[in-house]
Amino acid sequence: MERLWRSDQGDGSFVNPVLFADYSDPDVIRVGDTYYMTASSFNYIPGLPILTSKDLVNWKLVNYALERIDYDGYDIPQHAKGVWAPAIRWHEGYFYIYYGMPDEGFFMVRAKDPLGKWEKPVLVLEGKGLIDSCPFWDEDGKAYVVHGYAKSRIGFKSHLGIFPMSWDGMHAIGEDHILYSGLETQPTIEGPKVYKRDGYYYILAPAGGVKPGWQTALRAKNIYGPYEEKIVMHQGESVINGPHQGGLVDTVNGDEWFLHFQDRGLYGRVVHLNPVVWEDGWPVIGEHAKDGCGEPCVTCQKPDTGVSEEPCYLEASDDFSGGRLNLMWQWLGNEGRHFYSLTERPGFLRLYCENPSGRENPVLWENANVLTQKLVCPYFEAETELHVAALGGQTQSGMVMMGGHYAYLAVRTERAEGTGRLKRQLVSGVSFDGARGREEEIVPLAELSERQESVQLIFALERAEGSDAPVFRMYYRTDGERIPVETDFMPSDHTWVGAKIGLFAESLTAGPQSGSGDFAYIRVRAL
Repeated sequence: MERLWRSDQGDGSFVNPVLFADYSDPDVIRVGDTYYMTASSFNYIPGLPILTSKDLVNWKLVNYALERIDYDGYDIPQHAKGVWAPAIRWHEGYFYIYYGMPDEGFFMVRAKDPLGKWEKPVLVLEGKGLIDSCPFWDEDGKAYVVHGYAKSRIGFKSHLGIFPMSWDGMHAIGEDHILYSGLETQPTIEGPKVYKRDGYYYILAPAGGVKPGWQTALRAKNIYGPYEEKIVMHQGESVINGPHQGGLVDTVNGDEWFLHFQDRGLYGRVVHLNPVVWEDGWPVIGEHAKDGCGEPCVTCQKPDTGVSEEPCYLEASDDFSGGRLNLMWQWLGNEGRHFYSLTERPGFLRLYCENPSGRENPVLWENANVLTQKLVCPYFEAETELHVAALGGQTQSGMVMMGGHYAYLAVRTERAEGTGRLKRQLVSGVSFDGARGREEEIVPLAELSERQESVQLIFALERAEGSDAPVFRMYYRTDGERIPVETDFMPSDHTWVGAKIGLFAESLTAGPQSGSGDFAYIRVRAL
């Protein structure tokens, strides 16, 4: 498969971002010679992705820690809810991931083998507005969770909290209280990660907001404070905004690195890697440091991890030849029992025409049975071949560019009035505010004959003429000719999630559903 984004330059250097993909709020640990990363997944299922690397530059998506969200409502997409800002740690033979769900509380999942099946989530502390949890096991046998607060749920922000937990990490054993206030000097401080070094407790946390903000370090001799503070990385003269939330990790030779995200709008929150040095007891992150405050680097020498890693990549193409969905796919909400099959028609992904929302004339934003994948490079073309013979009446199936507003190409089937004949049309749909449930605007493009077995649907993000700005294009092909679809649509992020490519099949009624869309492949190539 094509390598769509090249961070590793092959000469001992790398270019940021190391992952041009929407892995928001990344956290990282090293166990032995392997690095493990996880990230926010919000309402997308499966959740809590697990990525591995040997050199911190080349990453593979290898697993998920969360199969579904077992709370009322998550069978319908709960945008802006779900799994926020996890922290991954290794403790006494287990891999632990702690995460906040801002409407439910703090949860933990764990596994002895991170590439295998993770245990069911445990509710550590119930409550609204609790986010960005990071566990810490101290040398004296005590354990804690340090975290942030979501103003949208609890009424305030710019504070960090702490509560003690049991040594096994299963539940809180004391009251939550404010640990630090950043109202005066570190507004919107959030996403804390806790470390201990040379007798000091350090908390690394972003402040100042996602796009204009910076990285702050706090330190104290006691985990409860009081804390000194210092800004240790900001955008400065660089072109990299933020730089926002992430995690600190070391190599086998003692070097340290900081993995964090940068907000790239429609692409979501892409992952950067920066070197760390220590001066006067404070970390300095990045390059061109002034007064102990670094800037994010664009290019850098690769970490010396003691292990050589062949360049690898995030996959985006799929020929659906395996017996299970490839890991890059996530549903828009909890997976239903009859969303898809890879065996009913071997060599095809069969998506069944369901309507989980139960609404008449549903909008895709409200249906969990949209199969999505992240964008993994800045300019690309994605093509799928949709076979339409199995589509029933009052259904549609196609490809979507999903986001806060979205556009799709689909084959829509309806029963003609009077004759009852099945009529197939190729349509273009767009919603400019899916988050509020605005009805999609449908434009018929062409009527398909009964003999038409398949149609190719093509999306592209192309360079605008004379600039690096992306421009969105749609095309279709029925008889060899590639036909453009006029649109002024541009993909966008929404509720902290970047735009995604998606495949779908849905019923257009709230009644019984029938039929399916069959996809032969999806091919993504860099432009």
